[in-house]
Amino acid sequence: MELIFALSLACIALLVLFDFTNGFHDTANMVGAVIATQAMTPAQAILMVSVFTFLGPLLGGTAVADTVGQFVHLDDLPEAHGISIVLAGVVGAISWNLLTWWRGLPSSSSHALVGGLVGAVLVSAGADHVSWGWQQLWQHGEWTGVTKIVAALLFSPVAGLLVGYLILKLLRLLLRGARPTANRTLRRLQWFGAAWLAFAHGTNDAQKSMGIITLVLLLGGHIPQFAVPDWVILLCASAITLGTAMGGWRIVKTVGFGIYRLRPLHGFASQLSAAAVIAGAAAVGGPASTTHVVSSAIMGVGAAERPKAVRWGKAGEILFTWLVTLPVAGLVGAVCELLLRNRL
Repeated sequence: MELIFALSLACIALLVLFDFTNGFHDTANMVGAVIATQAMTPAQAILMVSVFTFLGPLLGGTAVADTVGQFVHLDDLPEAHGISIVLAGVVGAISWNLLTWWRGLPSSSSHALVGGLVGAVLVSAGADHVSWGWQQLWQHGEWTGVTKIVAALLFSPVAGLLVGYLILKLLRLLLRGARPTANRTLRRLQWFGAAWLAFAHGTNDAQKSMGIITLVLLLGGHIPQFAVPDWVILLCASAITLGTAMGGWRIVKTVGFGIYRLRPLHGFASQLSAAAVIAGAAAVGGPASTTHVVSSAIMGVGAAERPKAVRWGKAGEILFTWLVTLPVAGLVGAVCELLLRNRL
């Protein structure tokens, strides 16, 4: 019983750390545009996004947590074994988050968490302990399990690109003939855009850790059924907010300056596009990647105006990171599980 409690506590602590690194990693996605367009000072931007990131998990429901917390089935394993698998998967996710932050690459914490968990489960419990969701989709047209998660992670950046393209075109149409003083209004509107984006980010991203912590509590026998406790919501909201307040300034340069030269119109359009896509994904329980949606929205905005001005080489780096995150995090998760198995 002491071992189970210790493993549960260690796993929850690591998930809180994961939430912190998630917020730390994703600060750039929310403040990059407003800083690049000088709509806010860095201090103003950090304060605003921190407040709305905190409100997101508290008010945004638990649809994403339900999806993420139930795509692996470990209840038929010994309690210590099941929790150790989750622990290894989280270590894999955190390792990848820290590596990509150090390299200044806007990678996906969502990809990392899913990849780490799947890798740990495959090497220790087998593929039958992962809810792949393919059969449900084929037979009943229902999006569940890994299929739903991967679909959300795959299509949300595409949606960000398309919505960013369309919103920029629409705003250009509405503002044709506008004077340069319109930039002042657009900078003010970016405050709304940043707030909405931060709220959507908190709603979607914090729920991923909420779901896994709830899974750990269930595996350890601490709760009778899968239902996210209020204290878990508050804990994850606090952790991701603290990470957001600390800021990942290495990635600000990539998001705010490295993809496309943003002006107030572009910043507002990219914020609206990304917030709409992320909030829509959260509403249906789809875990979107804030990093990739924001990056693709900026690309869409740039492509709508001057495709040649988009730094597609940087976009290629982001795409490469997107492709390798799942397998690399999965490999790290698998290695961690093998190491833990020999010690328990």
